[in-house]
Amino acid sequence: MAVAPDPQRRRLKGLEILQPAPPTNASALSDCLDDLSRQWRRDGGLAGLWQDWPRIAGEQLAPHCRPLTLQRGVLTVGASHPQWRQALQYNRLQLLAAMKAAGHPVRDLRVQQHHSRVQETLESEASIWARHPSRCDVHGMGQCPRCGRPAPNGEINLWEVCGFCHRQRFSA
Repeated sequence: MAVAPDPQRRRLKGLEILQPAPPTNASALSDCLDDLSRQWRRDGGLAGLWQDWPRIAGEQLAPHCRPLTLQRGVLTVGASHPQWRQALQYNRLQLLAAMKAAGHPVRDLRVQQHHSRVQETLESEASIWARHPSRCDVHGMGQCPRCGRPAPNGEINLWEVCGFCHRQRFSA
């Protein structure tokens, strides 16, 4: 059981009353964030590595990979594509040296495939849809040379016929 400090104790006849601790002075949010950042670095955990990762990995590599776990000095880094995984493997010694220079207790580096960026997937799907041959608002409308029906120009340019006639080629 802990004993309250003297300023919190008030003695009366035969009893002692505990008073709440005086409130601490409020500090600026930026000071709190700086303290948190220093604590992350001091603890040697993954949060400090996350914070320093863009500087450690560099502007080309950092957006495509991220620290995932740090256990017993072994850092596991996830790469979004096999080419970035290979780049991490080639730069492994430089990354380890940069992490040690930054004060992070990393003794080994493991690399694995990691697809966590939903944003990239959505962007690529949006760019694919922007080029899709069936988009009449992008490619305009024309007439299928085979059946004479109206069809998006993108389909006609791609398959030389509309999408319906193109599918009929495979079913016949």
